[in-house]
Amino acid sequence: MNRPAPVEISYENMRFLITHNPTNATLNKFTEELKKYGVTTLVRVCDATYDKAPVEKEGIHVLDWPFDDGAPPPNQIVDDWLNLLKTKFREEPGCCVAVHCVAGLGRAPVLVALALIECGMKYEDAVQFIRQ
Repeated sequence: MNRPAPVEISYENMRFLITHNPTNATLNKFTEELKKYGVTTLVRVCDATYDKAPVEKEGIHVLDWPFDDGAPPPNQIVDDWLNLLKTKFREEPGCCVAVHCVAGLGRAPVLVALALIECGMKYEDAVQFIRQ
């Protein structure tokens, strides 16, 4: 399957990397990409398809918050996501939080859009901002 390239989104004091999920075979390249962007936390919003141990060995914390493709994220995941961002961007200025689903086109961008909306951006503008 041809996957889109990772997309970096920066807004105010926040930096995100939206990406697709790797496989165990592509995990080394994926981890190098995360490090290139300065990712310190990776959020998986799809079912785990690879071993997170090699990623965590590189100092990147992996969180598993899966939810169904095409469905809105459950309230608990929204709360956890927004709390994570508040803490990360306050405690580690300039850090980058990566988020991925299967293709990086549905669930992952939705969470980034939620963060932008929380900062006061209109939802239409948040979607457009991510699609640029």
